[in-house]
Parts: sequence; structure tokens; C-alpha cells
Amino acid sequence: MQASVRPTVRRFPFDLPEIDGQLADAGLDSSGLHEVAAATASLNDDAAATLFLAGVAGRFATHPNSTMLWAVTAFDLYAPGLEQVGLNPGKVLYGQGRKDAEVLAMAEDALRDGSLACVVAEVKAADMTATRRLQLAASDGQTPMLLYRRHRSREGCPLRTPSSAMTRWRIGCLASERLPWPGVGRARWQVELVRQRNGNPFTLELEACDAEGRLALPASAADRAAAQERAASHAA
Repeated sequence: MQASVRPTVRRFPFDLPEIDGQLADAGLDSSGLHEVAAATASLNDDAAATLFLAGVAGRFATHPNSTMLWAVTAFDLYAPGLEQVGLNPGKVLYGQGRKDAEVLAMAEDALRDGSLACVVAEVKAADMTATRRLQLAASDGQTPMLLYRRHRSREGCPLRTPSSAMTRWRIGCLASERLPWPGVGRARWQVELVRQRNGNPFTLELEACDAEGRLALPASAADRAAAQERAASHAA
């Protein structure tokens, strides 16, 4: 009897060398669990973390016929905001549970189905057993799982609890760069990879996701990086 061959695990890069170069897999494993939390319980950081998730989900759901699940206990998503960071609201199936356990069960079933581009779930608590089940379901269904851990209190970071996640991200707001004319500049975030399997943590200051879900280096940082590359090439 010939053994079945599982599909090759895909990696989804951020297409930003400053991130992909520091990720152990040069991108996000599309059959794994990835967690996100806001840097603080403030509304601004909560919005930044939600938009970061939406941008990543939009990158997973680029195929024209793809759909994804976003499961919550309280529906507070703003469709135009999701679209601004690359997630077409028409691709999103929404699920609502009365409590975290129902949301986690919904996400696990959706992952094992294997037909969705990705699954996003928002919970305030998920223990090691729950995250292990999500990781196994993501692997079985070859579907990426994005778990948003909402703040349970204003003081404690949700990422302090143990987890089976492959990557754990913390997102916070920074002041946007001043424009040379009156107006509001592109939002800027502090993107912190708190933990990753087989790799080291890191922190970057980045411009928020654009309409294609892509993060970017702030202009000043990009100019410094380009200058360093030119200096290195001249020295060689």
C-alpha cells in the first residue's frame, strides 16, 4: 500500500526583508497557529492589532475565490477599515459565539475542514490545551490560524500565558511621521515578535499595512538602509 503524500507546507512571506530575514521560516507557516495581542488595552493599540491581523489575513486570502472565517464573541469589526488594509469584506464569513470556548470550537472545526484561506478568532483566554488543539487542527487542515488574544485586564499582557503558537506578535501604535504639508501621515506601529519556534524575538518600527496588506519601513529608516547598502557596495 502506497503512503499518501501530504502537500508541501507553504510559507507566506511579508515581502519585507527586515521581517522575513529574521523569521525562522522566512515567512509565516500556512499550516500553523500564530497569535497576536495589542501592546496595551487602549483602543488605539487594539485597533492596530486588529488591522495587523486583517492585513495578514488579506495576504492569505488573495485568491479570487477564497473565503475566510473571523470568529468573535462580540462583533465590533468595521468593514471599511478592513478593506483599507487589504482584506476584502466580501471574503469574510463571520461567526459569533457566546463565550471563548464556543469561538475556539468554531475555529477548530473550520480549520479541520481545510477549505478556507485562513481562520481568525478573537478570545480573552486560551490555555495550552486549546492552543495545542488549534495548532494540530491547522496542521491537519493545512490552514493558517490567527488567534487574537484580547486583553483580560489593563495591566497584564495576554501573551504571558504558555501557548503552542508558532509565532506570537505584539502590536502597538507609534506617532506617525510628520508630512511636509498639512495632513495625517501613514500610521506607524511597533511590531514585536515576542516568540517564534526555532528563532529569536525582534522588534521593528514599521508603517501600517497598506491597501494590499503590506507593511513598510518608515521613509527615514528605508533611506538609512539604502545608504548602508551603498556604503557596503563601495567598500567591497
